Amino acid sequence: MAARVYTKTGDRGTTSLIGGTKVLKSHERIEAYGTIDELNAYIGLCRDLVDIPAIKTVLKEIQDRLFTVGSALACDPSKESKLKIPDLKETDVFFLESEIDKLDEELQPLQFFILPGGHTTVSNIHIARCVCRRSERLIVKLLLPDEEHDHLIIKYINRLSDYLFVLGRYVALKLNVEEQQWHPRV
Repeated sequence: MAARVYTKTGDRGTTSLIGGTKVLKSHERIEAYGTIDELNAYIGLCRDLVDIPAIKTVLKEIQDRLFTVGSALACDPSKESKLKIPDLKETDVFFLESEIDKLDEELQPLQFFILPGGHTTVSNIHIARCVCRRSERLIVKLLLPDEEHDHLIIKYINRLSDYLFVLGRYVALKLNVEEQQWHPRV
């Protein structure tokens, strides 16, 4: 018989980190990797909405890296060195920077703040960007000052939100959607 999806082990509000440590489901580590999971779902939605094959490929790569980030965050930091989990690399950050630069080449320089919107696809990319920023804030709370990989995760997530911002602008351009300029009241 196949294993069931439900285990009932979390019925009392606890869950286990990778490594076996039990924590409350409200633990900040669970909140952080749960938000990465939410971000991954939004990236998947954006991948479904975008009709540009090269962007779909990049978004799929990002989803894979988000699983890597989620694995690191789901791991008990005191046991992580003894476990085999996927690793984020500096090249993952460089990949995002390269993609930002490619998209940015086709965009006009930004001279004003823009409002998210104009097209459902653009709006969803901006929602993903906002979830990305929230995940960054949650991850920063977990930072261990001497852990280099924690800082690499922050760097990656920070760059990802930049990528999503530029992607929103790029997709608006490709869809021939005028950017919604913010006009502050003064």
